[in-house]
Amino acid sequence: MSNRLSSVVVVGASLAGLQAAQTLRRSGFDGDLTLVGSEPHYPYDRPPLSKRFLAGTWDEAKLRLRGAVDPDEFQFNWKLGHKATGLDLEQRQVILGDDGQETLSYDGLVIATGARPRTIDGCELTGVHVLRTLDHARALRSDLEGQSRRVCVIGAGFIGAEVAATARELGHEVTMIEAAQSPLARVLDHETGMAIADLHRDHGVDVRLGVGVAKIEGGVAGGQDGDDNGGDTAQSGGVERVVLSDGSAIESDVVVVGIGVVPSTEWLARSGLTLDNGVVCDDTCMAAPGVVAAGDVARWPNSRFEGKLMRVEQWDNAVEQGGYVGGRLLAWSRDDAVEPYAPTPWFWSDQYDRKIQLAGFPSARAEVVHGSIPERRFVQLYAGERGELIGAMAWNRPRHAIKAKQLIARGANMSEAREELS
Repeated sequence: MSNRLSSVVVVGASLAGLQAAQTLRRSGFDGDLTLVGSEPHYPYDRPPLSKRFLAGTWDEAKLRLRGAVDPDEFQFNWKLGHKATGLDLEQRQVILGDDGQETLSYDGLVIATGARPRTIDGCELTGVHVLRTLDHARALRSDLEGQSRRVCVIGAGFIGAEVAATARELGHEVTMIEAAQSPLARVLDHETGMAIADLHRDHGVDVRLGVGVAKIEGGVAGGQDGDDNGGDTAQSGGVERVVLSDGSAIESDVVVVGIGVVPSTEWLARSGLTLDNGVVCDDTCMAAPGVVAAGDVARWPNSRFEGKLMRVEQWDNAVEQGGYVGGRLLAWSRDDAVEPYAPTPWFWSDQYDRKIQLAGFPSARAEVVHGSIPERRFVQLYAGERGELIGAMAWNRPRHAIKAKQLIARGANMSEAREELS
């Protein structure tokens, strides 16, 4: 017995959602296919926002994802600038808008709502930014144009580090703050994290480690409160400084808060789906009958890594998982069996003249097998508990990075990896 699939709704009109919708069309699905996006823009590529677009070397046209260059090519129903606010699993309806007056019925649903940036007090001040969307990037780029500015980046993760590098290359005075003792401390070992810190210091960035942010301070702008007496009221002005937990202060014209993201699941709070740091799915990315999830919002057990429950915030995964869930819905409609979704995560970051690539997952058992960390051209492998290769990081060694990913995918052990990559 098959499940009827004549209408599909994709909530999240970004990379994973677009990939799912394209896969459905290319696989022969000719029913109604609606893409819902909270932003007014057609799907675009996010990685260049912190690099080429922010630097001004790419315009917005170059950001448009290929599947959205011709919005009519796949005969999608576009609902851009519409926010999903609820989901009724029993009635199979997606609820739109704060008033809940508009609904979309579906037979199959793709949840690809991604994630939103974490914020802190002070983000309402003029000159304080987060970076996730095109509108965020437009605002930050505008603040970085023209004269040299004092830029403070809070957070030395990959986004923070990329923004710091771009701002420095634009000629701005940059300070990067990280509460941990080294950049990316939750991901990388201390030595590799410090290599990132030293890379930025060599390019003139003031890197502050092991210190948190106490508050962001700004000026006060006067205004009218709109009452009949015409009284004054204080309004948020521009940012002036970042006060650190050690009592020191960094005078700042522009502040970028890059302290991670939170999966966008608020609209699913009363849906009945399992929510725990994302939408929890089975190993085929299905969260409920006829409901699949992909991209930054999806959390599933990856059988390639002993069923570890994971949520992967990476471009490569959004492409791969988006395509997978499109096929998964079609298989569900035919009651066909499918192989579990078991990718090898893959990530890269461009900072100055360094290309940093990471395949799989880091572990405490790290070993440099090619080059050296001090020269910043190296390959570092990560071993699992049984001596198997579970991850690899490469700096300016793209061929080795690709080979390492292949070795992880085929289940190679550390001995094999050393022989092939050293």
